[in-house]
Order: sequence, then C-alpha cells, then structure tokens
Amino acid sequence: MKILICGKGGTGKSTLTALLSKEMAGRGKRVLIVDSDESNFGLSGLLGMAKPRDFMEYLGGKKVLFEKVKTLEKGLKTDGLPSGYFSEKGSIKLLSVGKIYDFGEGCACPINALSAKFLENVELKNDELLIADTDAGVEHLGRGVEKGCDILLVVVEPSRESIELAKRVTTMVKDLGTEVFYVLNKTDDESERTLLDSLPRGRIIGSIPNDRRIALYGLQGSELDLKLEGIGKIADFLKEKAGAL
Repeated sequence: MKILICGKGGTGKSTLTALLSKEMAGRGKRVLIVDSDESNFGLSGLLGMAKPRDFMEYLGGKKVLFEKVKTLEKGLKTDGLPSGYFSEKGSIKLLSVGKIYDFGEGCACPINALSAKFLENVELKNDELLIADTDAGVEHLGRGVEKGCDILLVVVEPSRESIELAKRVTTMVKDLGTEVFYVLNKTDDESERTLLDSLPRGRIIGSIPNDRRIALYGLQGSELDLKLEGIGKIADFLKEKAGAL
C-alpha cells in the first residue's frame, strides 16, 4: 500500500508520518518513507535518522531533473535503492526526493515531477508499506504526485483554513479515484466535536489529542519516541484497508 499524507502547513504531516511509520514497523511492516517536502528539513530528526542525500542528486541534480525523470521505469524495488541515497533504522527507510537550498534557485516543480514518477513506478512487496510526506497545501496535487498512491490521508487541525483545504483536496482528487480519509490532529474535546461536524464522519479515521510533548520533541530536534492511542487506531484501519486492496 502507498499512502500519501497531505494538509495545510503546520497541521502535523511529518509528525503523523513519523509516528505512523514507527507503529507500522512495530507491527512487522518494512516501511519506506518518501519525503517529498522540498522546504521541511525536520523529518529525519523526528525519525532519529541522519538526513539522506537527496535522491534528485542521484539523477544529476535539479537542473537536469525534468529530462532524467523520464528515465525512471516501472518496477523500481525498495531493495534496489541506490546506496547512500536513503537512511535506514530498523525496518524503516527514509528517502528524500529533494530540497530547496539556495536563494533564487527556482521552483520545486522538478522535485514534484520526480516524486510523482517515483511513487507511480516503485513496486512494493506484501510486507512493505510506503508513506509519502508532502509539502504544505495543494501544489503537489497540481503536479500529479498523488497519482501513484492508493490512499490519501489529510491531516486536519482545529482551524477553518485546515477544514477548507481538506475539502478542496477531496474535490481535486475526485476524478482520480483515490480514496481520501481525514486524520484530526491537535484536538481537545471541544475542537474535536467541531471538526467531526465539519467533515464527513465516515471519512475520519482517527483523532490525535493535542500533546505538548510532540511540540517539545520538535523544538529539540529529537526523535519522536511516543506511543499514542490515536496512531494505533489509524494503523488498525490501514491494515484492514490493505487487506481489501
């Protein structure tokens, strides 16, 4: 199963990616995390890993990426990823597609193009799971990054902007046929009730209460070493969905 995590900036996409990856690895899955967020450098720290070299450098760098992306063929295997271009800890691998480093270097379009092609062409074994962490907003939708994924998880925080973006994502992928589900994050009792009333309840697969420890781990740049009940429920749902695919 290939899962893509998206949402408004600051909703907790990378946090969900890290915690869900650890949960699924603990259940016996081999997890490949694809970091397609060109502006966030914090995911590797949340996983307790060193940041890997950008995968786009393996193809010659950003300037030639549009042409090189065309050379990626179907049948890519997680075991065949080039050495040095991923980090690994236990049964979790982290691949970083690319980042923006310098003033004036241009847009992230080539990085999104590579993300889309990679997600579409990589093939998983039965015991493998792919989780893609995307950039904030909906640009990745315009670039078709979601095309190769089975499920979209939209992280929704207690804000009107986050709710509206979640609805927009659902509308944008309607013709794609990819299922969209929502994960509520940073909730308390009152905000959870409001979110439940604002989105289709049958599409909400989990709620993660506001936890100050998560912010502290992020501030310190430390590995997220937490077991949260909400993450377990999301993992249960995904296990069931994987069996139905």
